[in-house]
Amino acid sequence: MASQDWVEKDFYKILGVAKDADDATIKKTYRKLARKLHPDQNANDTKAEERFKEIGEAYAVLSDPEQRQQYDQIRAMTHGGARFTAGGPGGAGGFEDMFSGMFGGQGGNVRFTTSGGGGRGGGQPDLEDLLGGLFGGGGAGGYAGGQGGFGGNFGGYGAPRGPRRGQDVEARVTLSFRQAVSGDTVSLDGPTGQVTTRIPAGVKDGQKIRLRGKGYAGDPGGESGDLILHVTVTPHPVFGREGDNLTIDLPVTFAEAALGATVSVPTLTGDSVRVRVAPGTPSGRVLRVKGRGVKTSKHTGDLLAKVLVVVPQRLSDAARAALEQLQADEADVDPRAELAAKATQ
Repeated sequence: MASQDWVEKDFYKILGVAKDADDATIKKTYRKLARKLHPDQNANDTKAEERFKEIGEAYAVLSDPEQRQQYDQIRAMTHGGARFTAGGPGGAGGFEDMFSGMFGGQGGNVRFTTSGGGGRGGGQPDLEDLLGGLFGGGGAGGYAGGQGGFGGNFGGYGAPRGPRRGQDVEARVTLSFRQAVSGDTVSLDGPTGQVTTRIPAGVKDGQKIRLRGKGYAGDPGGESGDLILHVTVTPHPVFGREGDNLTIDLPVTFAEAALGATVSVPTLTGDSVRVRVAPGTPSGRVLRVKGRGVKTSKHTGDLLAKVLVVVPQRLSDAARAALEQLQADEADVDPRAELAAKATQ
């Protein structure tokens, strides 16, 4: 997506993170915003929907090391003096117009980036190759300075050594948490027309899916490039994920935790399961429900329910009297004694 957007949009500002923020900070910030702005939580709110799309676009770039590096290079280059404005009568050419004029691509707000071997179809060159050519790097397609002339794909300045493979194309797809866990069929516009593909169950946030032969066409006799999908998964308001395990916070009352109980736990499939909370279960203990996690072709995870003991906000007279009696019975018990002893070590 190396386009005018990368020059005009400050993805760090959109997410509200520093430019040197690490991956964990970026991911945590995105998930917090996505949870707040998700369309399911903001029905008929067009501003929230647009903001949700903006943070998704920003996260898609900043969460990918290669894309983030390219974005930072472009921003550093344009903010160092070069300025690119929209093309038009009497105006300078846009970002894509400048590159297309140098490399024969098409103008416009390109939403796909190309990489791999050179091919036909008007795609933009890979940014690393471009920068290598501009600043003396040795990337494929950059000027190598040796007897071979331009890069390893050409014999001198003449014709290529054989049919060139088509260029790869990168695109982005955003899935809901449920779509990612269960798998789904999605359609998107590719360089050769609309592409419909099956997203496998269990796909993860940040994962790449390669669709063979769905990129730009190569030279006659050469194979087509690939379409590479970068997957973004939006958070779920209830469930989380650890590998192939699903996670959920399970509130229980003080009485249920102290005396034991059998409670109902929702699952992602819509039904519920019953789990046993043993007497004396502390807050934070994880209860495992076998086989109710992410199901892939190779493995099925579990559902991990983390017990959270809920402290009552209001007490009846009888409940207060019972707790006061419990407090009196445990007057000699100090639950922090071991903590204090370890703190002095």
